[in-house]
Amino acid sequence: MTEIKIRKGTIREVVELSQKVTEFYQPYSEKTYEERLSGTQYLILIAEVDGKPVGFKVGYQRYSHDVFYSWMGGVLNEYRRKGIATKLANEQEAWAKNQGFTKVVFKTRNKLTKMIHFGINRGFMIVDLIKKGKLEDYRIVMEKML
Repeated sequence: MTEIKIRKGTIREVVELSQKVTEFYQPYSEKTYEERLSGTQYLILIAEVDGKPVGFKVGYQRYSHDVFYSWMGGVLNEYRRKGIATKLANEQEAWAKNQGFTKVVFKTRNKLTKMIHFGINRGFMIVDLIKKGKLEDYRIVMEKML
């Protein structure tokens, strides 16, 4: 595999990529992204391999002035386990810290054990559980100090 390039991206690119990520049952529309990111400090990152977009990470300021919420992210199946998600997360966290954020927060679902492991391996702590829907859909809230 060639070098992984991380760059800033657009909502349209994220929407196109998210439609190819198997875990996303009903990916968000451009309108949803625009509404969620409107009026906030945000970052959209795209990972490319050989010029092809293969992953993304979207986050924005939420809850308070110093909290960066890592909202959405994904990597295409055939490019997983190659360090792409780690590079995206590293870039996002470095940017957030540089912007003055002191904490990164994200939510995942009980059934997405790979994401829970990814967070724990990156130094995130489980800080809350939101009981929503079935047990496997309960939200796991994780946070990390920068």
